[in-house]
Amino acid sequence: MFRTKSVEQSIRDTEEPEHALKKSLSAVDLTVFGVGVIIGTGIFVLTGKVAKETAGPATALAFVAAGVVCALAALCYAEFASTVPVAGSAYTFAYTALGEPVAWIIGWDLVLEFALGTAVVAVGWSGYVRSLMDNVGWTMPEALSGPDAAEGVGFDVLAFALVLVLTVILVVGMKLSARVTSVVVAIKVAVVLMVIIAGLFFVKAENYRPFIPQAEQQPAGSGWDAPLVQLMFGYEPTNFGVMGIFTAASIVFFAFLGFDVVATAAEETKVPQRDMPRGILGSLLICTVLYVAVSLVVTGMQHYSELSVSAPLADAFKATGHPFYAGLISFGAAVGLTTVCMILLLGQTRVFFAMSRDGLLPRFFSKTHPRFRTPYRPTILLGVVIAVIAGFTSIEELATLVNIGTLFAFVVVALGVLVLRRTQPDLPRAFRTPWVPLLPILSVAASVWLMLNLPVETWVRFGAWMALGVIVYFGYGRSHSRMAREGR
Repeated sequence: MFRTKSVEQSIRDTEEPEHALKKSLSAVDLTVFGVGVIIGTGIFVLTGKVAKETAGPATALAFVAAGVVCALAALCYAEFASTVPVAGSAYTFAYTALGEPVAWIIGWDLVLEFALGTAVVAVGWSGYVRSLMDNVGWTMPEALSGPDAAEGVGFDVLAFALVLVLTVILVVGMKLSARVTSVVVAIKVAVVLMVIIAGLFFVKAENYRPFIPQAEQQPAGSGWDAPLVQLMFGYEPTNFGVMGIFTAASIVFFAFLGFDVVATAAEETKVPQRDMPRGILGSLLICTVLYVAVSLVVTGMQHYSELSVSAPLADAFKATGHPFYAGLISFGAAVGLTTVCMILLLGQTRVFFAMSRDGLLPRFFSKTHPRFRTPYRPTILLGVVIAVIAGFTSIEELATLVNIGTLFAFVVVALGVLVLRRTQPDLPRAFRTPWVPLLPILSVAASVWLMLNLPVETWVRFGAWMALGVIVYFGYGRSHSRMAREGR
Protein backbone atom coordinates (compact mmCIF):
# COMPACT_ATOMS: atom_id res chain seq x y z
CA MET A 1 0.00 0.00 0.00
CA PHE A 2 2.82 2.41 0.82
CA ARG A 3 4.67 1.83 -2.44
CA THR A 4 7.15 4.55 -3.31
CA LYS A 5 8.33 5.80 -6.66
CA SER A 6 12.07 5.77 -7.17
CA VAL A 7 13.92 8.95 -8.05
CA GLU A 8 15.19 7.26 -11.22
CA GLN A 9 11.64 6.33 -12.31
CA SER A 10 10.40 9.86 -11.59
CA ILE A 11 13.11 11.31 -13.82
CA ARG A 12 12.49 8.73 -16.58
CA ASP A 13 8.80 9.74 -16.67
CA THR A 14 9.85 13.29 -17.57
CA GLU A 15 11.62 12.02 -20.68
CA GLU A 16 8.53 10.56 -22.38
CA PRO A 17 7.92 12.81 -25.44
CA GLU A 18 4.17 13.15 -24.93
CA HIS A 19 4.52 13.98 -21.24
CA ALA A 20 7.73 16.05 -21.26
CA LEU A 21 7.86 19.73 -20.31
CA LYS A 22 10.17 22.22 -22.00
CA LYS A 23 13.24 23.24 -19.97
CA SER A 24 13.63 27.01 -20.27
CA LEU A 25 14.04 28.52 -16.79
CA SER A 26 17.18 29.87 -15.10
CA ALA A 27 17.99 30.73 -11.48
CA VAL A 28 17.03 34.35 -12.20
CA ASP A 29 13.65 33.25 -13.60
CA LEU A 30 13.00 31.14 -10.51
CA THR A 31 13.97 33.97 -8.16
CA VAL A 32 11.65 36.32 -10.03
CA PHE A 33 8.84 33.76 -9.75
CA GLY A 34 9.46 33.49 -6.01
CA VAL A 35 9.49 37.25 -5.43
CA GLY A 36 6.48 37.60 -7.71
CA VAL A 37 4.29 35.24 -5.71
CA ILE A 38 5.49 36.17 -2.20
CA ILE A 39 5.12 39.94 -2.44
CA GLY A 40 1.39 40.64 -2.58
CA THR A 41 -1.04 42.57 -0.43
CA GLY A 42 0.82 41.45 2.70
CA ILE A 43 3.56 44.02 2.29
CA PHE A 44 1.01 46.81 1.80
CA VAL A 45 -1.59 45.81 4.41
CA LEU A 46 -0.36 43.21 6.89
CA THR A 47 2.58 45.23 8.21
CA GLY A 48 0.44 48.02 9.65
CA LYS A 49 -2.29 45.73 10.95
CA VAL A 50 0.13 43.61 12.93
CA ALA A 51 2.08 46.63 14.17
CA LYS A 52 -1.08 48.27 15.54
CA GLU A 53 -2.70 45.21 17.08
CA THR A 54 0.08 42.77 18.00
CA ALA A 55 3.74 43.86 18.06
CA GLY A 56 4.21 47.61 17.56
CA PRO A 57 7.53 48.63 15.95
CA ALA A 58 8.88 45.17 16.83
CA THR A 59 6.90 43.89 13.82
CA ALA A 60 10.25 44.01 12.01
CA LEU A 61 11.53 41.32 14.40
CA ALA A 62 8.36 39.29 13.78
CA PHE A 63 9.14 39.29 10.06
CA VAL A 64 12.66 38.09 10.83
CA ALA A 65 11.27 35.25 12.99
CA ALA A 66 8.76 34.26 10.31
CA GLY A 67 11.51 34.39 7.69
CA VAL A 68 13.59 31.98 9.76
CA VAL A 69 10.67 29.53 9.96
CA CYS A 70 10.24 29.75 6.18
CA ALA A 71 13.99 29.30 5.70
CA LEU A 72 13.85 26.00 7.61
CA ALA A 73 11.22 24.72 5.18
CA ALA A 74 13.01 26.28 2.19
CA LEU A 75 16.22 24.36 2.93
CA CYS A 76 14.24 21.11 2.90
CA TYR A 77 12.52 22.08 -0.34
CA ALA A 78 15.88 22.97 -1.89
CA GLU A 79 17.30 19.49 -1.24
CA PHE A 80 14.29 17.72 -2.73
CA ALA A 81 13.92 20.06 -5.72
CA SER A 82 17.57 19.59 -6.69
CA THR A 83 17.52 15.83 -6.08
CA VAL A 84 14.13 15.08 -7.70
CA PRO A 85 13.77 17.78 -10.40
CA VAL A 86 10.23 16.76 -11.37
CA ALA A 87 7.01 18.77 -11.58
CA GLY A 88 4.70 18.48 -8.59
CA SER A 89 6.68 19.96 -5.68
CA ALA A 90 5.69 18.39 -2.33
CA TYR A 91 3.51 15.79 -4.09
CA THR A 92 6.46 14.39 -6.05
CA PHE A 93 8.76 14.58 -3.03
CA ALA A 94 6.27 12.64 -0.91
CA TYR A 95 5.89 9.96 -3.62
CA THR A 96 9.62 9.22 -3.58
CA ALA A 97 10.01 9.23 0.20
CA LEU A 98 6.73 8.51 2.03
CA GLY A 99 4.59 6.48 -0.36
CA GLU A 100 1.67 6.81 -2.74
CA PRO A 101 -1.20 7.45 -0.25
CA VAL A 102 0.75 10.26 1.42
CA ALA A 103 1.65 11.67 -1.99
CA TRP A 104 -2.00 11.64 -3.03
CA ILE A 105 -3.08 13.42 0.14
CA ILE A 106 -0.49 16.16 -0.25
CA GLY A 107 -1.32 16.52 -3.97
CA TRP A 108 -5.02 16.77 -3.15
CA ASP A 109 -4.13 19.37 -0.52
CA LEU A 110 -2.03 21.43 -2.97
CA VAL A 111 -4.78 21.43 -5.61
CA LEU A 112 -7.14 23.04 -3.08
CA GLU A 113 -4.46 25.41 -1.78
CA PHE A 114 -3.46 26.79 -5.16
CA ALA A 115 -7.04 26.90 -6.53
CA LEU A 116 -8.42 28.91 -3.62
CA GLY A 117 -5.29 31.05 -3.50
CA THR A 118 -5.63 31.96 -7.18
CA ALA A 119 -9.32 32.81 -6.83
CA VAL A 120 -8.86 34.87 -3.67
CA VAL A 121 -5.97 36.85 -5.19
CA ALA A 122 -7.96 37.46 -8.40
CA VAL A 123 -10.83 38.90 -6.38
CA GLY A 124 -8.39 41.07 -4.41
CA TRP A 125 -6.81 42.29 -7.66
CA SER A 126 -10.24 43.21 -8.97
CA GLY A 127 -10.90 45.31 -5.87
CA TYR A 128 -7.68 47.30 -6.31
CA VAL A 129 -8.38 47.89 -10.01
CA ARG A 130 -11.93 49.10 -9.30
CA SER A 131 -10.50 51.47 -6.68
CA LEU A 132 -8.03 52.90 -9.20
CA MET A 133 -10.84 53.23 -11.76
CA ASP A 134 -12.95 55.13 -9.23
CA ASN A 135 -10.06 57.56 -8.71
CA VAL A 136 -10.20 58.60 -12.37
CA GLY A 137 -13.99 58.69 -12.52
CA TRP A 138 -14.71 55.28 -14.06
CA THR A 139 -17.18 53.15 -12.12
CA MET A 140 -17.94 49.49 -12.75
CA PRO A 141 -21.64 48.50 -12.66
CA GLU A 142 -22.48 46.78 -9.36
CA ALA A 143 -23.72 43.69 -11.17
CA LEU A 144 -20.23 43.24 -12.67
CA SER A 145 -18.30 44.00 -9.46
CA GLY A 146 -18.77 40.68 -7.70
CA PRO A 147 -21.11 39.30 -5.03
CA ASP A 148 -19.69 41.55 -2.30
CA ALA A 149 -20.52 44.77 -4.15
CA ALA A 150 -23.83 43.80 -5.79
CA GLU A 151 -27.23 43.31 -4.24
CA GLY A 152 -28.29 39.77 -5.01
CA VAL A 153 -26.30 37.84 -7.61
CA GLY A 154 -23.13 39.58 -8.79
CA PHE A 155 -20.39 38.60 -11.21
CA ASP A 156 -16.81 39.86 -10.85
CA VAL A 157 -15.96 40.29 -14.53
CA LEU A 158 -12.48 41.69 -13.83
CA ALA A 159 -11.40 38.69 -11.71
CA PHE A 160 -12.90 36.31 -14.28
CA ALA A 161 -11.07 38.02 -17.16
CA LEU A 162 -7.74 38.13 -15.31
CA VAL A 163 -7.67 34.37 -14.70
CA LEU A 164 -8.56 33.63 -18.34
CA VAL A 165 -5.82 35.93 -19.67
CA LEU A 166 -3.24 34.36 -17.36
CA THR A 167 -4.41 30.90 -18.45
CA VAL A 168 -3.63 31.79 -22.08
CA ILE A 169 -0.17 33.08 -21.10
CA LEU A 170 0.62 29.83 -19.24
CA VAL A 171 -0.55 27.71 -22.18
CA VAL A 172 1.66 29.61 -24.64
CA GLY A 173 4.80 28.84 -22.64
CA MET A 174 6.88 29.12 -19.50
CA LYS A 175 9.40 31.49 -21.05
CA LEU A 176 6.64 33.96 -21.95
CA SER A 177 5.28 33.55 -18.42
CA ALA A 178 8.75 34.27 -17.04
CA ARG A 179 9.11 37.38 -19.19
CA VAL A 180 5.70 38.75 -18.19
CA THR A 181 6.48 37.99 -14.56
CA SER A 182 9.88 39.70 -14.80
CA VAL A 183 8.33 42.93 -16.09
CA VAL A 184 5.55 42.96 -13.50
CA VAL A 185 7.87 42.05 -10.62
CA ALA A 186 10.27 44.82 -11.66
CA ILE A 187 7.41 47.33 -11.48
CA LYS A 188 6.21 45.93 -8.15
CA VAL A 189 9.64 45.95 -6.49
CA ALA A 190 10.33 49.44 -7.87
CA VAL A 191 7.13 50.68 -6.21
CA VAL A 192 8.10 49.02 -2.92
CA LEU A 193 11.60 50.54 -3.03
CA MET A 194 10.20 53.99 -3.86
CA VAL A 195 7.84 53.73 -0.89
CA ILE A 196 10.71 52.70 1.40
CA ILE A 197 13.05 55.47 0.20
CA ALA A 198 10.35 58.15 0.26
CA GLY A 199 9.12 57.01 3.67
CA LEU A 200 12.60 57.35 5.19
CA PHE A 201 12.30 61.16 4.87
CA PHE A 202 9.22 61.16 7.11
CA VAL A 203 10.47 58.78 9.83
CA LYS A 204 10.49 60.20 13.36
CA ALA A 205 12.60 58.53 16.04
CA GLU A 206 9.96 59.09 18.74
CA ASN A 207 7.53 56.82 16.86
CA TYR A 208 9.80 53.87 17.66
CA ARG A 209 9.36 54.36 21.41
CA PRO A 210 8.66 51.90 22.90
CA PHE A 211 10.09 49.54 20.29
CA ILE A 212 8.63 46.55 22.17
CA PRO A 213 5.39 47.78 23.84
CA GLN A 214 4.23 46.39 27.17
CA ALA A 215 2.59 42.98 26.97
CA GLU A 216 -1.22 42.66 26.90
CA GLN A 217 -3.28 39.48 27.18
CA GLN A 218 -5.34 38.73 24.06
CA PRO A 219 -9.10 38.36 24.53
CA ALA A 220 -9.98 34.67 24.71
CA GLY A 221 -11.59 33.17 21.64
CA SER A 222 -14.53 30.80 21.75
CA GLY A 223 -16.09 28.07 19.64
CA TRP A 224 -15.20 27.87 15.94
CA ASP A 225 -13.21 31.10 15.97
CA ALA A 226 -10.82 30.05 18.74
CA PRO A 227 -7.31 28.87 17.83
CA LEU A 228 -6.99 25.09 18.17
CA VAL A 229 -4.01 25.50 20.51
CA GLN A 230 -6.23 27.42 22.95
CA LEU A 231 -8.78 24.62 23.15
CA MET A 232 -6.13 21.91 23.39
CA PHE A 233 -3.73 23.43 25.92
CA GLY A 234 -5.48 26.50 27.32
CA TYR A 235 -2.73 28.64 25.81
CA GLU A 236 -3.75 32.27 25.34
CA PRO A 237 -1.56 34.27 22.90
CA THR A 238 -0.14 37.61 24.01
CA ASN A 239 -0.23 40.94 22.23
CA PHE A 240 2.89 43.12 22.43
CA GLY A 241 5.84 42.34 24.70
CA VAL A 242 8.44 39.74 23.77
CA MET A 243 5.86 36.97 23.31
CA GLY A 244 3.83 39.32 21.14
CA ILE A 245 6.66 39.21 18.61
CA PHE A 246 6.15 35.46 18.20
CA THR A 247 2.36 35.89 18.10
CA ALA A 248 2.92 38.44 15.33
CA ALA A 249 5.28 36.03 13.58
CA SER A 250 2.46 33.45 13.33
CA ILE A 251 0.38 36.13 11.56
CA VAL A 252 2.97 37.68 9.24
CA PHE A 253 4.20 34.20 8.32
CA PHE A 254 1.36 34.08 5.84
CA ALA A 255 2.83 37.02 3.94
CA PHE A 256 5.66 34.63 2.94
CA LEU A 257 3.46 31.89 1.55
CA GLY A 258 4.22 31.05 -2.04
CA PHE A 259 7.96 30.37 -2.19
CA ASP A 260 7.13 26.65 -2.34
CA VAL A 261 5.49 27.28 -5.73
CA VAL A 262 9.01 27.71 -7.15
CA ALA A 263 9.59 23.99 -6.57
CA THR A 264 6.72 23.08 -8.91
CA ALA A 265 8.79 24.42 -11.84
CA ALA A 266 11.77 22.11 -11.19
CA GLU A 267 11.11 20.04 -14.30
CA GLU A 268 11.13 23.16 -16.51
CA THR A 269 14.47 24.42 -15.16
CA LYS A 270 17.61 24.14 -17.30
CA VAL A 271 19.97 23.14 -14.45
CA PRO A 272 17.67 22.29 -11.52
CA GLN A 273 20.45 20.85 -9.33
CA ARG A 274 22.10 24.28 -9.22
CA ASP A 275 19.28 26.73 -9.89
CA MET A 276 16.43 25.42 -7.71
CA PRO A 277 18.19 26.09 -4.36
CA ARG A 278 19.28 29.51 -5.62
CA GLY A 279 15.76 30.41 -6.74
CA ILE A 280 14.02 29.23 -3.57
CA LEU A 281 16.46 30.68 -1.04
CA GLY A 282 17.20 33.83 -3.06
CA SER A 283 13.56 34.86 -3.39
CA LEU A 284 12.95 34.23 0.30
CA LEU A 285 15.94 36.37 1.33
CA ILE A 286 14.94 39.28 -0.93
CA CYS A 287 11.36 39.31 0.34
CA THR A 288 12.42 39.11 4.00
CA VAL A 289 14.65 42.18 3.59
CA LEU A 290 11.84 44.11 1.86
CA TYR A 291 9.27 43.15 4.52
CA VAL A 292 11.56 44.24 7.36
CA ALA A 293 12.32 47.55 5.62
CA VAL A 294 8.65 48.33 4.98
CA SER A 295 7.65 47.53 8.57
CA LEU A 296 10.39 49.81 9.92
CA VAL A 297 9.33 52.65 7.61
CA VAL A 298 5.61 52.47 8.35
CA THR A 299 6.08 52.34 12.13
CA GLY A 300 8.60 55.20 11.90
CA MET A 301 6.30 57.42 9.84
CA GLN A 302 3.34 57.09 12.18
CA HIS A 303 3.05 55.83 15.77
CA TYR A 304 1.88 52.21 15.74
CA SER A 305 -1.22 53.07 17.80
CA GLU A 306 -2.41 55.48 15.09
CA LEU A 307 -1.92 53.21 12.07
CA SER A 308 -4.98 52.25 10.03
CA VAL A 309 -5.77 48.57 9.61
CA SER A 310 -7.12 48.50 6.06
CA ALA A 311 -4.45 50.56 4.25
CA PRO A 312 -1.68 51.46 6.71
CA LEU A 313 1.04 52.44 4.25
CA ALA A 314 -1.21 54.53 2.06
CA ASP A 315 -2.82 56.24 5.06
CA ALA A 316 0.58 56.90 6.65
CA PHE A 317 1.59 58.89 3.57
CA LYS A 318 -1.74 60.71 3.61
CA ALA A 319 -1.16 61.62 7.26
CA THR A 320 2.18 63.22 6.29
CA GLY A 321 0.50 65.21 3.51
CA HIS A 322 1.67 63.12 0.51
CA PRO A 323 -1.41 61.46 -1.09
CA PHE A 324 0.51 60.82 -4.34
CA TYR A 325 2.32 57.91 -2.70
CA ALA A 326 -1.00 56.48 -1.53
CA GLY A 327 -2.10 56.15 -5.17
CA LEU A 328 1.29 54.70 -6.05
CA ILE A 329 0.86 52.03 -3.38
CA SER A 330 -2.55 51.04 -4.74
CA PHE A 331 -1.03 50.81 -8.22
CA GLY A 332 1.83 48.64 -6.92
CA ALA A 333 -0.60 46.34 -5.13
CA ALA A 334 -2.77 45.91 -8.23
CA VAL A 335 0.24 45.18 -10.44
CA GLY A 336 1.78 42.88 -7.87
CA LEU A 337 -1.30 40.70 -7.48
CA THR A 338 -1.18 39.89 -11.19
CA THR A 339 1.98 37.82 -10.80
CA VAL A 340 0.77 36.25 -7.53
CA CYS A 341 -2.33 35.01 -9.35
CA MET A 342 -0.39 33.69 -12.35
CA ILE A 343 2.23 31.83 -10.34
CA LEU A 344 -0.35 30.20 -8.05
CA LEU A 345 -2.20 29.02 -11.17
CA LEU A 346 1.12 27.76 -12.55
CA GLY A 347 1.77 25.78 -9.38
CA GLN A 348 -1.65 24.15 -9.39
CA THR A 349 -1.49 23.05 -13.02
CA ARG A 350 1.94 21.46 -12.48
CA VAL A 351 0.76 19.46 -9.47
CA PHE A 352 -2.36 18.35 -11.36
CA PHE A 353 -0.18 17.41 -14.37
CA ALA A 354 2.20 15.34 -12.23
CA MET A 355 -0.66 13.45 -10.55
CA SER A 356 -2.21 12.76 -13.96
CA ARG A 357 1.10 11.48 -15.37
CA ASP A 358 1.28 9.03 -12.46
CA GLY A 359 -2.26 7.80 -13.19
CA LEU A 360 -3.76 9.06 -9.92
CA LEU A 361 -5.88 11.44 -12.01
CA PRO A 362 -7.03 10.71 -15.61
CA ARG A 363 -4.03 10.39 -17.96
CA PHE A 364 -5.87 12.58 -20.47
CA PHE A 365 -4.52 15.60 -18.59
CA SER A 366 -0.87 14.53 -18.79
CA LYS A 367 -0.41 15.26 -22.53
CA THR A 368 1.69 18.35 -23.29
CA HIS A 369 1.02 20.75 -26.15
CA PRO A 370 2.86 19.59 -29.32
CA ARG A 371 4.25 23.07 -29.98
CA PHE A 372 4.52 24.88 -26.63
CA ARG A 373 5.39 21.77 -24.52
CA THR A 374 3.12 22.98 -21.72
CA PRO A 375 0.42 20.97 -19.87
CA TYR A 376 -2.33 22.79 -21.75
CA ARG A 377 -5.25 20.49 -20.90
CA PRO A 378 -5.14 20.88 -17.09
CA THR A 379 -4.20 24.55 -17.51
CA ILE A 380 -7.31 25.27 -19.57
CA LEU A 381 -9.59 23.17 -17.36
CA LEU A 382 -8.38 24.64 -14.08
CA GLY A 383 -8.15 28.15 -15.51
CA VAL A 384 -11.81 28.13 -16.55
CA VAL A 385 -12.99 26.58 -13.27
CA ILE A 386 -11.03 29.07 -11.14
CA ALA A 387 -12.20 31.98 -13.32
CA VAL A 388 -15.81 31.01 -12.65
CA ILE A 389 -15.13 30.62 -8.91
CA ALA A 390 -13.46 34.03 -8.79
CA GLY A 391 -16.32 35.58 -10.73
CA PHE A 392 -19.25 34.24 -8.75
CA THR A 393 -17.98 33.42 -5.27
CA SER A 394 -17.07 35.42 -2.20
CA ILE A 395 -14.47 33.15 -0.60
CA GLU A 396 -12.68 35.28 1.99
CA GLU A 397 -13.63 32.82 4.74
CA LEU A 398 -11.94 29.98 2.85
CA ALA A 399 -8.66 31.87 2.47
CA THR A 400 -7.25 30.37 5.66
CA LEU A 401 -7.40 26.95 3.97
CA VAL A 402 -4.56 28.18 1.79
CA ASN A 403 -2.47 28.73 4.90
CA ILE A 404 -3.12 25.39 6.59
CA GLY A 405 -2.58 23.58 3.29
CA THR A 406 0.82 25.17 2.79
CA LEU A 407 1.94 24.43 6.35
CA PHE A 408 0.85 20.81 5.93
CA ALA A 409 3.03 20.63 2.80
CA PHE A 410 5.97 22.03 4.79
CA VAL A 411 5.58 19.23 7.35
CA VAL A 412 5.48 16.52 4.68
CA VAL A 413 8.57 17.83 2.86
CA ALA A 414 10.60 18.07 6.09
CA LEU A 415 9.63 14.52 7.06
CA GLY A 416 10.46 13.39 3.53
CA VAL A 417 14.02 14.69 3.86
CA LEU A 418 14.46 12.63 7.04
CA VAL A 419 13.03 9.46 5.48
CA LEU A 420 14.95 9.72 2.19
CA ARG A 421 18.23 10.37 4.02
CA ARG A 422 17.67 7.09 5.89
CA THR A 423 16.31 4.94 3.05
CA GLN A 424 18.60 6.23 0.27
CA PRO A 425 21.68 7.70 1.95
CA ASP A 426 23.84 7.33 -1.17
CA LEU A 427 21.43 9.13 -3.50
CA PRO A 428 23.29 11.96 -5.35
CA ARG A 429 22.25 15.29 -3.81
CA ALA A 430 23.35 18.50 -5.50
CA PHE A 431 22.15 20.42 -2.43
CA ARG A 432 22.04 18.97 1.07
CA THR A 433 19.91 20.37 3.86
CA PRO A 434 22.33 21.22 6.70
CA TRP A 435 22.10 19.92 10.29
CA VAL A 436 19.95 16.87 9.56
CA PRO A 437 17.98 15.64 11.50
CA LEU A 438 17.81 18.77 13.71
CA LEU A 439 16.79 21.28 11.03
CA PRO A 440 13.91 19.20 9.52
CA ILE A 441 12.62 18.45 13.03
CA LEU A 442 12.65 22.17 13.85
CA SER A 443 10.82 22.85 10.57
CA VAL A 444 8.10 20.33 11.45
CA ALA A 445 7.72 21.73 14.95
CA ALA A 446 7.49 25.34 13.74
CA SER A 447 4.95 24.50 11.03
CA VAL A 448 2.78 22.43 13.38
CA TRP A 449 2.82 25.25 15.95
CA LEU A 450 1.59 27.75 13.38
CA MET A 451 -1.11 25.30 12.24
CA LEU A 452 -2.33 24.98 15.82
CA ASN A 453 -2.76 28.76 15.95
CA LEU A 454 -5.37 28.61 13.17
CA PRO A 455 -9.11 28.57 14.04
CA VAL A 456 -10.96 25.32 14.73
CA GLU A 457 -13.26 26.07 11.78
CA THR A 458 -10.28 25.98 9.41
CA TRP A 459 -9.26 22.57 10.75
CA VAL A 460 -12.78 21.19 10.25
CA ARG A 461 -12.96 22.37 6.63
CA PHE A 462 -9.45 21.08 5.95
CA GLY A 463 -10.35 17.72 7.47
CA ALA A 464 -13.47 17.48 5.30
CA TRP A 465 -11.47 18.15 2.11
CA MET A 466 -8.86 15.57 3.13
CA ALA A 467 -11.59 12.99 3.85
CA LEU A 468 -13.03 13.56 0.38
CA GLY A 469 -9.53 13.09 -1.02
CA VAL A 470 -9.20 9.70 0.69
CA ILE A 471 -12.50 8.59 -0.87
CA VAL A 472 -11.36 9.68 -4.35
CA TYR A 473 -8.02 7.91 -3.92
CA PHE A 474 -9.49 4.55 -2.95
CA GLY A 475 -12.31 4.92 -5.48
CA TYR A 476 -10.11 5.86 -8.45
CA GLY A 477 -6.46 6.74 -7.87
CA ARG A 478 -5.26 3.54 -6.19
CA SER A 479 -6.52 1.22 -8.95
CA HIS A 480 -5.51 3.51 -11.85
CA SER A 481 -2.05 4.31 -10.53
CA ARG A 482 0.77 3.53 -12.98
CA MET A 483 2.63 1.87 -10.12
CA ALA A 484 -0.30 -0.51 -9.58
CA ARG A 485 -0.73 -1.25 -13.29
CA GLU A 486 2.98 -2.03 -13.65
CA GLY A 487 2.86 -4.36 -10.62
CA ARG A 488 5.10 -2.20 -8.44
